[in-house]
Amino acid sequence: MSGRRAGDAHQALEQQLSRGNGRTFVALTFAAAIPVLLLSGWVATLLAQQQRDLGRSAAEASATRVAERVASDIAAQISILETEAASATLDRPDLAAFYAEAERLRQAHPLWATVELAGPDGTQVVNLLRSLDEELGPTSDRKSFDAVVRTHRAVIGGIGPVGSVSGKRLVALRVPVLRDGELRYVLSVRLATNAVSSILRDAGAPEGWVGTIVDADGNTIARTRAEAEELGQPGNAALQAAIRRAPQGFYTGSTLEGSNVEVVYRTLKDTGGWSVHFGMPVAALNAPVSRSYLVLAGGSVLSIGLALALVGLVGRDMAQRRAGERARFTLVLRSSQEQGAVAAEAADLGTLRWDTVQERVSGSARAAHLLEWKTKAPEEQDIEAEVDAALSAVHSDDRERLTGALRRSLADGRPLDVEFRVVGDGGPRWVRLTGRAPRLHDETPTGLFYGVVSDIEPRKRAEAERKEMLRRLGEAQENEQRRIARELHDQVGQTVTGLSLGLKSLERLIGEAATDEVGRHVQWLQALAGEIGRDIHRAAVDLRPTALDDLGLREALTALLREWSQRHGIRADLEFLGEAVRLPAAIETAVYRIVQEALTNVLKHARASTVSVSVEHGAEAMRVIIEDDGVGFNAEAMPERLAEGGRGKPRLGLSGIRERLSLLAGTLTLETSPDIGTTLFVTIPVPRPA
Repeated sequence: MSGRRAGDAHQALEQQLSRGNGRTFVALTFAAAIPVLLLSGWVATLLAQQQRDLGRSAAEASATRVAERVASDIAAQISILETEAASATLDRPDLAAFYAEAERLRQAHPLWATVELAGPDGTQVVNLLRSLDEELGPTSDRKSFDAVVRTHRAVIGGIGPVGSVSGKRLVALRVPVLRDGELRYVLSVRLATNAVSSILRDAGAPEGWVGTIVDADGNTIARTRAEAEELGQPGNAALQAAIRRAPQGFYTGSTLEGSNVEVVYRTLKDTGGWSVHFGMPVAALNAPVSRSYLVLAGGSVLSIGLALALVGLVGRDMAQRRAGERARFTLVLRSSQEQGAVAAEAADLGTLRWDTVQERVSGSARAAHLLEWKTKAPEEQDIEAEVDAALSAVHSDDRERLTGALRRSLADGRPLDVEFRVVGDGGPRWVRLTGRAPRLHDETPTGLFYGVVSDIEPRKRAEAERKEMLRRLGEAQENEQRRIARELHDQVGQTVTGLSLGLKSLERLIGEAATDEVGRHVQWLQALAGEIGRDIHRAAVDLRPTALDDLGLREALTALLREWSQRHGIRADLEFLGEAVRLPAAIETAVYRIVQEALTNVLKHARASTVSVSVEHGAEAMRVIIEDDGVGFNAEAMPERLAEGGRGKPRLGLSGIRERLSLLAGTLTLETSPDIGTTLFVTIPVPRPA
């Protein structure tokens, strides 16, 4: 009944406080809103100005990126053209073969309008827009042509006049055709202006910007909008003045569309003076600043109204809040003990008291249930049991470990944290015991231990399922690698062998009738086929060495270290101790993969000159020691590299090794020092034969 009355009083108090808190909250909201509104307007203005500056910076970065992309595309076209200028068809020359080869290139490059070959005097010899037997006349755009003749270097022209063959205004990319230092021809690719515009659009121009490319004379070569109207026309006065003033920067002007824009421009590298220009609407840049001024004015007006409302609310709520808080603190104090009990019950934990002097153990009902005690006790009372009875429920394999941990905690006063199994009607179940042994002021042991018992069976079951999954994944990985290695060796390897035999037969069939160049090509193909065969064999061995399945661990490791030493030029020693008998496949595979991973780490990090591997097969365990004389590292500064139990995120190589060992109940210990080297100690239990 008293509990019900207390609950009703608590509910009434809460309702009263909630009304007062609501008014206070409104008042505080008004108080906080006044400076926030003023500050937000000021910040909005600063942010808008900053946004405008960021917009200019982003525009500058975008223009630079687009300019580099366009210049890169033009340079790629020049590179292809220079490769064609070195073609053997121009050595003789064989114009018919060159015509066919140039036609294939044009088909592969849609941006090319035509390919032209002209003599040093400017007379066209080949133009893909006409057949070989037609008279072609002189080339157009003699300015860029004469520059190639004069400098013997590649030249990028501007927009040329209407060509006599094409009938269009095209952009010329020209390279010299040199033989023995003498200019034989000038090879040109003519790009249609829409092709240059396509390069401009594909370079990633921002949406809504007006982009233009002009040549060194300021004439329009390409445009993202209204290209037909502006093609070949000189740029406006602001553009002409800007490209004369500096190779890059900003200027303000108007576009063909009539909009007031701020233009950012960049001169393209190695293009003979081309420049790319992007116009940004000035209104779009200044719009955030204008909006911020409106926000600042509105915030000032609203803050005045909020200040007047605040004065009336604060005085009314202060007295009511003081009385309500006093009553609230009284109720909280009364319920604190009950809340502590509810919290302990909600944590699903059991409390334990172990008296080593009286040889008695007592605990809560939850602790007795978790520890499988058979003793019963009245409700809400601790359950007591004899030490022997309490230990009898502990699994026999874990009993000595539990008592030993308890003795050490009582002796040195350190906290106890031990996991063990208890045996009940439902079978073994994992529990965890944590706690400490209190001491007197003079550090004298009291013989008492206070702890908490928790159920960790779900976590242990999840860990066991994870290990089983890792084991199955490891087996599946090894099986798949074995299958891929077999297919590489049996199928692809046989194909490469057949290719080598075919090349050998081809060499005999050609015989002395072949030229030296053909003979060298056949020999090069034979060497390439042999190298491919060796690479396939090496990949198959890395995936799954056949020696491991057929001959055992000793022969597989011997072959691995020998081949690794020859490939990387690092001395590798191998020593086997103990019985020379086959081990279970899982252990042999784990040892092989651990040595393989350790060698990979030595190659990546150690800069060692010698690696030693020692394998000892004992009666109860397999021990592997891998040592190098490399640079080592500071183990104290990098605790994640320490052996078992090291905290921190481990490196991927050591993590993989530990995962393999966890499946076999193995351990890994690492010793290292700077400039001394690194040593891995691996221990894997070996099952006794049946």
